[in-house]
Amino acid sequence: MPAMFEKTAGEYASAKPCRPEGCRLGFAVRKRGGDSIECNFPVLVFVCGVHLRSSVVYFPSVFRRRKFRLRLPSRTLVLGERTLVMGVLNVTPDSFSDGGLFLDADAAMRQALEIERAGADILDIGGESTRPGSAPVTAEEELKRVLPVFEGLRGKLRIPISIDTQKAAVAEAAVAAGAEIINDISALRADPTLAEVVRRHHMPIILMHMRGTPRTMQQRPFARHVLRDVIAGLRAGVARACKAGLAKSQLLLDPGIGFGKSFEQNYEVLAHLAKLAALGFPLVVGASRKAFIGATLARGGATLAGDRVAGGERSRTTLDPSRTGPNAQNLVPPGERVWGTAATVATSILGGAHIVRVHDVAEMVQVARVTNAILHAT
Repeated sequence: MPAMFEKTAGEYASAKPCRPEGCRLGFAVRKRGGDSIECNFPVLVFVCGVHLRSSVVYFPSVFRRRKFRLRLPSRTLVLGERTLVMGVLNVTPDSFSDGGLFLDADAAMRQALEIERAGADILDIGGESTRPGSAPVTAEEELKRVLPVFEGLRGKLRIPISIDTQKAAVAEAAVAAGAEIINDISALRADPTLAEVVRRHHMPIILMHMRGTPRTMQQRPFARHVLRDVIAGLRAGVARACKAGLAKSQLLLDPGIGFGKSFEQNYEVLAHLAKLAALGFPLVVGASRKAFIGATLARGGATLAGDRVAGGERSRTTLDPSRTGPNAQNLVPPGERVWGTAATVATSILGGAHIVRVHDVAEMVQVARVTNAILHAT
């Protein structure tokens, strides 16, 4: 048994209890070095050492999500009662997971209907790959890929469709063809005029955190403090949206798992989603089949410390831009990351996610249903 669990009751009793307002069940949170540990949810704390200067291990309970009502042109979605599953449909030749499989419009439409049958609540269609190292495509090319799919699905799909784009021209055409949600990985940085499309059509928009662009995001030095960087980036996105005249009720936030973060930083963000939920917006999380899962599985679950930002910084890599960390060539293939993805989906839901964006819809619907039951039992 670790030494920290071998202390006597008297030694633990020397700790001074602290009951912050955020600790809704009043669990004792011990002090360390005169500073209170943050308590956004109930925690159980074990303190090592009489003077309370050593490590603290705490076990957070599940995060109780806020409920939101998201107004779409055709309906209102209630977020927070249960987790909504967003199914991914990439109409591209080069997406990291399924590029080329659904580039043909007929194949894409068949997959869209299968995603709905599998239990998805939202369909997310994208016509531009945003994998690490990918080059942008023109709005014309993007529309050439996605519009036939939208038009072919008109009247055939019961669930709402999201358009995954950074471009106002693509969003405008997609909305005319039936899109009801905009999913912008750049959080209005790539094309500020996209906000006008959202404002004019009273659409919800997902604002995602990303360092750099898809082409450069894994070549840039990673953030010194990833959570601070994500929170600051999301707040900046919200500020841009509000300045453009969007209501806060139209906004959803996505921490951008896999976008400009080291493997280890992705896990750190997932482990602290409750801090992002505290920003007061619905959370969308898309960790599905990402490379950091493949790295963990390839290493037999071994630590990803080799991918840590050394000293809080990381020098520019000279590796192929499609790689996302050391030993990336040894990743488990995307199609074999289903159950690793399941762990991230369950963690996201327990951390406060309202929507999970996934490739393997049928499997993740089951994960979401069981995790929702755990969440509702608290």
